[in-house]
Amino acid sequence: MPHGSPFSFLAGYTRPVMRENDITRHFGVLIPSTNTTVEIECRLLPASYQAHVGRLKSSGTGSFSPSRDEDIDYQSRLLGTARVEMVILAQTSASLHADDYDDVVTKRMSSGAGVPAITSAQAVGRAVRALGARRIAIVSPYSEAVNERAARYFEKKHGLATVALEGFGATDAYAIGKLGPQNARDAFARIDRPEIEAFVVPGGNFPTMPSVVAWEREFKKPVVTTNQASIWAMLRAFNSADRLPAFGRLLAEVPPDA
Repeated sequence: MPHGSPFSFLAGYTRPVMRENDITRHFGVLIPSTNTTVEIECRLLPASYQAHVGRLKSSGTGSFSPSRDEDIDYQSRLLGTARVEMVILAQTSASLHADDYDDVVTKRMSSGAGVPAITSAQAVGRAVRALGARRIAIVSPYSEAVNERAARYFEKKHGLATVALEGFGATDAYAIGKLGPQNARDAFARIDRPEIEAFVVPGGNFPTMPSVVAWEREFKKPVVTTNQASIWAMLRAFNSADRLPAFGRLLAEVPPDA
């Protein structure tokens, strides 16, 4: 692993061992073609959970724009042939572009794959509520404008009040994968205040999962990230008894939907 890589924190990490009697569960993940992080964070799961990934081309309608419908249809159909049990769209920013985006895109995904579907934005909102939080701070790689859309989305769709916003102003989706987790930790320190009940860190290409426990220990409140929340949604959908405390309170407890 190159020195200075944003994944240097994975050095020494041991993937949980699959037990002899474990049944392998298969789920599909759709990601933007520029994403270099989701697959790495999915590999942190026990071997009994297998992620199968489809890549999507941007529709090109703006910064962090939704992926092309035809790619979503095609990749969902391909994931269906792998007999996945659900499909997750790990592209949180896409859900911010239209009020009905989650409903429309999950129907497309379910139609193609023949299984239930969820967006990562839906997973994040539901996960925060499952943890009992209602007042959040959003810390993301996105621009101020995208963060403001995220605040509106989480309030309108999930009843969450955003009391603080911090973004890194990224305009290049690929570059987000090069950011280190220290960016988020420093942002937490700048904006933390007593009324914040949870930190939300959207951005499936932002490497975060192995840092969540340390963040929660330091700031004494839960942290919900795109990929972590997607995994929570998968464990809930599979009615899994597995708990993954290495990735924060959400995956240590796997609370049910509020």
